[in-house]
Amino acid sequence: MNQPLLGKQAVQALGIRLRDIRRDAGLSGRQLAEACGWGPPKVSKVEHGRQAPTETDVRDWCIACGAPSEIADLVAAVRSIDTQYLDWRRSLGTGTRRRQRANVSAYERTTLFRVWEPAVMPGLVQTHAYAHEILATVIDFHGIPDDVEAGVQARMEAQRVLTHGDRRFLLLIGEAALHTRVGDAGVMREQLGRLVEVARMPRVSLGVVSLSAPYTVPRNNGFTIYDARMVTVATYTAELTLRERHEVTVYEKAFDRLAALAVHGVAARTLIDRAISDLEEI
Repeated sequence: MNQPLLGKQAVQALGIRLRDIRRDAGLSGRQLAEACGWGPPKVSKVEHGRQAPTETDVRDWCIACGAPSEIADLVAAVRSIDTQYLDWRRSLGTGTRRRQRANVSAYERTTLFRVWEPAVMPGLVQTHAYAHEILATVIDFHGIPDDVEAGVQARMEAQRVLTHGDRRFLLLIGEAALHTRVGDAGVMREQLGRLVEVARMPRVSLGVVSLSAPYTVPRNNGFTIYDARMVTVATYTAELTLRERHEVTVYEKAFDRLAALAVHGVAARTLIDRAISDLEEI
């Protein structure tokens, strides 16, 4: 499986750390390979990020280099690489319902949600009809089993977190999301009305980044920050789950910049009303 750029960078960074440990121990690559019972090319492949080490590899490496104190931290890095990349083909192999239920588990453990969606409505605020169109598109695009109704129902159940528990929701959407035609005009009209309702909820803050807002931060993929413990980022081929503190910090910075660009309250409602008016003309 080909990992995305973030995964490759993580493997390369781990290889550099292992190389430094070997050099500090005064061992050549050949000497380390002999001590671990490996073929000589393996050390070079790991150090240059061409091969991801296993947890056992890391333990053997550190012991051979006389650096057992490094094992716990490096094993954690290996596990982070292993879990940050979830291929949609595996995640959605049996349809959408299982993936939607996984969201429920993550939602229930979170008290602060920070969500950015540049082109469509966040799942937390989608109506049944809008979610049906979104998941039907996912099913068609990835060629997975058609369980759209079960997936939609699971998504609706996940929205319970909006009204249950002591949680806060900071939602940012791009103005384009107000106009992206998901379904027919009726579906969009209902969805925009739902967005207005959610914006009135006491624990929800809704901001809209207008099309004319200056470009001070990349606005590529949507992402969700769960408290300060992890970020999920969706791409065409996979979902990345990032847990390293320095990675979460980057997305927090991006969210703060997007929030500074967004309009809220009456100004946001004006943009939503404009989108509703555009539907009336169709």
